[in-house]
Amino acid sequence: MKKVLAINSGSSSFKYKLFTFPNEEVIASGIADRVGLKNAVFKIKLANGREYINNTHIPDQEAAVNLLIKSLKQYHVIDSLTELAGIGHRVVNGGEIFKDSTIIDQAKLQQIYDLADLAPLHNIPEANGIKAFMQILPNVPQVAVFDTSFHQTLDPVHYLYSIPYSYYEDYGIRKYGAHGTSVDYVVKRAAKLMGINHNIINLIVCHLGSGASITAVKGGKSYDTSMGFSPLAGVTMGTRSGDLDPTVVQRLMDKAGMSIDEVINVLNHKSGVLGISGVSSDMRDLIESKEKNAKLARRIFINRVVRYIGAYIAELGHIDGIVFTAGVGEHDPGIRAGVMSAFKYIGLEPDYKANQTDGEKFLSKPNSKVKALIVPTNEELMIARDVMRLTRQQ
Repeated sequence: MKKVLAINSGSSSFKYKLFTFPNEEVIASGIADRVGLKNAVFKIKLANGREYINNTHIPDQEAAVNLLIKSLKQYHVIDSLTELAGIGHRVVNGGEIFKDSTIIDQAKLQQIYDLADLAPLHNIPEANGIKAFMQILPNVPQVAVFDTSFHQTLDPVHYLYSIPYSYYEDYGIRKYGAHGTSVDYVVKRAAKLMGINHNIINLIVCHLGSGASITAVKGGKSYDTSMGFSPLAGVTMGTRSGDLDPTVVQRLMDKAGMSIDEVINVLNHKSGVLGISGVSSDMRDLIESKEKNAKLARRIFINRVVRYIGAYIAELGHIDGIVFTAGVGEHDPGIRAGVMSAFKYIGLEPDYKANQTDGEKFLSKPNSKVKALIVPTNEELMIARDVMRLTRQQ
């Protein structure tokens, strides 16, 4: 039996899950949080449900990795590092260089760093995480799994912007998409639940979390997607504006005296439902809030999701289903109901009673021509599967 670690690194944290193969069971999971900051914490949860929390100083990613390996041994999750078939790392943007997951060497690691301008908030901490694991576990394969890989099937009609073509050739300005690892899992799982071969299924996947994207899936492959050159594009999000007339940036620079970096910071961190509501980026807070713009923010969020789904229905010609996943998609019945209600005209018959609870399920009535369902995402499992595929351990 082989074991695979799946890692999701942030600027001051990394989440992890340890799987066994071929049964794909999670035998440990947790987080190293506030790495390099005060009040750092390391958590590990075992298969028996026991959780251990260590409040300790974690100065850097390398220290966090050492603490993880020590904990896995301490709690007898692994006895030897030879049990590890590999370690998989989520990387947000692989540009046009990485069309599939790949085993990382020093040259490929540098390429991930070089792509940082496409995802500056993500690629650098993710590359730092890979580097730390490579230093501590040099004999264990490190595999990068890119969110953009699933969207490599986009046609130029869908990924090019209507600007001089030379900007694409010279600077790589195009739509790259995001959340591909999540969408890939959701498509395959939804197809199984619906009894349709995933290679012929047409779906619209709504990955709705703090970051949100809508993906049109044709024949099991990405056909179009809402996020663009960066994760800032597309629908309204928790703190991101989504699609915006670019002259708004010029207006803010001229009238508010802001620099381009300040404007982009606002669009990334102070906009979205937070900016509209003035209350929170969390949908749960908006439900409880009595502020007049809290409900407006939720209505705008639903509207932007509906717009993209409607456009993608037109592009695909027909769809088999609409799938909700990620934090908001899996846990906010009000958002789901608002979206589903807009598509009764295509034969979607919402089951509003089923919609009141969470968990993997159908949200449409049995005779509904177009299905709606919740599929909880599992990016870590997809990462672990790619490790097994690339290290030929299956």
